[in-house]
Amino acid sequence: MPLTAIALNCSLKKSSGEASSTDAMIAVLKEHLAEQDVELAETIRIADHNVPPGVTSDEGEGDDWPGIREKILSHDILVFGGPIWMGQIGSVAKRVLERMDAFTSETDDQGRMPSFGKVAIAAIVGNEDGAHWSSAQLFQSLNDTGWTIPAGAACYWVGEAMGSTDFKELSETPDAVTETAQMCAINAAHLAKLLAGDTYPGTKS
Repeated sequence: MPLTAIALNCSLKKSSGEASSTDAMIAVLKEHLAEQDVELAETIRIADHNVPPGVTSDEGEGDDWPGIREKILSHDILVFGGPIWMGQIGSVAKRVLERMDAFTSETDDQGRMPSFGKVAIAAIVGNEDGAHWSSAQLFQSLNDTGWTIPAGAACYWVGEAMGSTDFKELSETPDAVTETAQMCAINAAHLAKLLAGDTYPGTKS
């Protein structure tokens, strides 16, 4: 069965018809995932939805997270995209991670969270320092909530400190980003295939 991926764009801004640097980085990964026969089926812009703060999978009337949760868990690979703000991953991304905290109490009879067997990679953009710290925040939280992180799982671009050029404004993708995205996609697809064929056993009851 072919592998599929889904992306979350955790930009602080709602869709407005303007280009998004996070979307641009997700697009780079989409291209290289396709080379590994992985279809990135959809990108969900979190700011376009009502995802209230909380640590459960359903915070009540009007909460859009249950539908988003269902979608991300129906795919093999999660591309978690977001911008750097104040040297760290943005607040929208942190809210998503907080909502995923519910996975820790939603285990099956063998102790496995619903995200077990799913792979996560990161797409990070910014024009200030913080890519490594942002990926550290993401990967620790994603691992805590059951996602599997492949080698070389962060694809990022950081512009000149205090500069005004965004990733979406580049005339072409830098070679280093292309090479990183290619390896990221290869490793994610490889790991997802292994887990699809033989997922974590969990604790034997």
